[in-house]
Amino acid sequence: MVKFNYVITDEVGIHARPAGLLVKAAQQLSGKVTVTKGEKSGDAKKIFSLMGLCVKKGDEVTVTVEGENEAAEAQSLEQFFKENL
Repeated sequence: MVKFNYVITDEVGIHARPAGLLVKAAQQLSGKVTVTKGEKSGDAKKIFSLMGLCVKKGDEVTVTVEGENEAAEAQSLEQFFKENL
């Protein structure tokens, strides 16, 4: 299991468009990807699960990747967050 924290910089947080992009990116990975904000967690491969977290600009989320290539997949997701969220 590999985790990283990220503070959302997108002006409107994780809304429909960036959530859709994140789901597409996560679905390309073989491992399980979970995004956690406070007490809530969501499956990064399901858009409604992400939208239900109500992540706004300035919120810190924890991304957890579990699976065979978890280190490499976590690194690619962290890069995705930096470029898109």
